[in-house]
Amino acid sequence: MTRKQIILGAQFPGVNNFTVWSDPAAGSQIDFASFRHFAQTVERGRFDFIFLAEGLRLREQKGRFHELDVAGRPNTLAILTALAAITEHVGLIGTLTTTFNEPYALARQLATLDILSSGRAGWNVVTSPGAFTGANFRRGDHLPFKERYERARDFIEAALRIWAGGDYATRTRHFDIAGRAGFGALPQGAPVIAQAGDSEEGRELAASHADLIYSRQGTLQAGQAFYADVKQRLARYGRGRDALKILPGAAFVLGDTLEEAVEKQQAIRLQQVSPKNAIVFLEQVWNRDLSTYDPDGPLPAIEPDVAVAQLAQGRAARYDNRLETARAWRELAEREKLSIRQLIIKVTARQQFVGTPEQVADEIDRHVQGDAADGFVFAPHLTPGGFDEFVEKVVPILQERNAFRRDYAFPTLRANLGLPPAGQPQREMAQAV
Repeated sequence: MTRKQIILGAQFPGVNNFTVWSDPAAGSQIDFASFRHFAQTVERGRFDFIFLAEGLRLREQKGRFHELDVAGRPNTLAILTALAAITEHVGLIGTLTTTFNEPYALARQLATLDILSSGRAGWNVVTSPGAFTGANFRRGDHLPFKERYERARDFIEAALRIWAGGDYATRTRHFDIAGRAGFGALPQGAPVIAQAGDSEEGRELAASHADLIYSRQGTLQAGQAFYADVKQRLARYGRGRDALKILPGAAFVLGDTLEEAVEKQQAIRLQQVSPKNAIVFLEQVWNRDLSTYDPDGPLPAIEPDVAVAQLAQGRAARYDNRLETARAWRELAEREKLSIRQLIIKVTARQQFVGTPEQVADEIDRHVQGDAADGFVFAPHLTPGGFDEFVEKVVPILQERNAFRRDYAFPTLRANLGLPPAGQPQREMAQAV
């Protein structure tokens, strides 16, 4: 039986809640030297792509900054274009919103990145919510959840028409544009399209339009269920199972023994969820000022306040039902006798591979061969050297097992990912104006 080849993506830390800023090995999130080290390390490890998340406004809680993300990161497309000049093979995927951009301008910028990188560009499509973020764009909260996904579909289809070259036109509820593309054929036909979202709308958008979907399953069984669900949706859009790659976000901790790795993981999680941060996370569900509560004490006896506006601004809604989430957290905390901080450490953890290099390689391969994923987008807790040890110790083991490439086989990101040619059948759908 042919072994599936593992896809590896590398997320540059900073726009997340797992970066450890206080570690002596932590470096700049802004200096180009950090991006250079990161990019050249993962390319040496033959990773498929680098992924940059993006925040469009500093997030606030209770009207004040409480920002676990980097402030002042340069523009995503500018960073990726600079990285294209110092790398040769690794893909370059950036997060760019369909809510606060326009199709022609963004399609042209992504086409430029694809040309300058010789076919390594990718676009992570997101649908930014809210008046808080929209204030930077003079728009406000003008689109409900489902309409944001409707705009995203129209936006992607418009971009596909533009990338196809020649005359294009898109006339929908959200766009009325027409013109002629100002560039020739792109090296990989069209940038690779990624999408993140576990909602019903997100899964359907990925099945109809995306090449990659990021997910957040935490176990083998949950991954297999998500994998089966999304893959079976592809047929109704005339797409084969290999037309969409499923890549959960994950972290890793390595040690000379399992015990050492577990101890390191526990120390890292305590750094990631400080006492203050534990209360801040809890407030995002309770929607109340909980600053007087002891993070090492029990959960609040009061219920979440669902009658007032969100205390946290600038984050996508992580919990659809605060009352139900609070009930589930109470049951978990009571069952396992967890304090507030211990609970938050548990419920905010992403999938983690912890152990010796051999054990971590085994688990990654088991998930991929077991159809829980096609690969993973890993995010280290340190910048910029978080992948150094992984590249030196885990990648060679995966290569020895013929589960991961020893060298890049193709010049484009799309081909290295094993994706079909761009636009089949998305472009056929997009051309039906």
